[in-house]
Amino acid sequence: MPLDDLLAGNRAWAADVVQRDPGFFRRLESLQSPRYLWIGCSDSRVPANEITGTDPGDVFVHRNVANVVVHTDLNCLSVLQYAIEVLGVEEVVVCGHLGCGGVVSALDGKRLGLIDNWLRHVQDVAHEHARLLDSAREEDRPDLLCRLNVVEQVTNVCRTTVVQEAWSGGSRVNVHGLVYGLGDGVLRDLAVSTASVAEVDVRREAAVARLAAGLTSTST
Repeated sequence: MPLDDLLAGNRAWAADVVQRDPGFFRRLESLQSPRYLWIGCSDSRVPANEITGTDPGDVFVHRNVANVVVHTDLNCLSVLQYAIEVLGVEEVVVCGHLGCGGVVSALDGKRLGLIDNWLRHVQDVAHEHARLLDSAREEDRPDLLCRLNVVEQVTNVCRTTVVQEAWSGGSRVNVHGLVYGLGDGVLRDLAVSTASVAEVDVRREAAVARLAAGLTSTST
């Protein structure tokens, strides 16, 4: 049975962890104190702990198709609120990945079923930046939209009541945007990190301008 493979893999992993660090699981069950909240894509090729070299307990994770942050998504907002207000997380990371199927489908307008309603949010990003996307070569548009989507989702995180109230209350919360390359396994910083209300629009505009400048330098 396929489930047997998962169970066998789990036991092998647990045994290996105990062999390397006999007290690991005892420490883990006594306290959850992650440093990061990771908002990433559901894609099976982008597991947060593995690609960041972190251990269980280091990263609090929320994932959905195309790493979208929607102000009516109580699942995502609850994770965000719990991470910041209960766990005391100060670093929030939105991570997209190049070659994202959700982004490609949103860009192409390919009908996939119920998920089309969710990908409408990514299509909204494409509509917002239509001129910039049109100026890119066709083969570069999916990766450009992936990056633009991360920038916009970082902005969405910053505009949630959870983060706004944390900042107004004097809490330290930094929101970052990264893109992961499936082809090389490397995370790239989009330099959209935001730490206050005053920075939200400034960081967003600067990040979009850098992406636009990158197109210009590529075409010359």
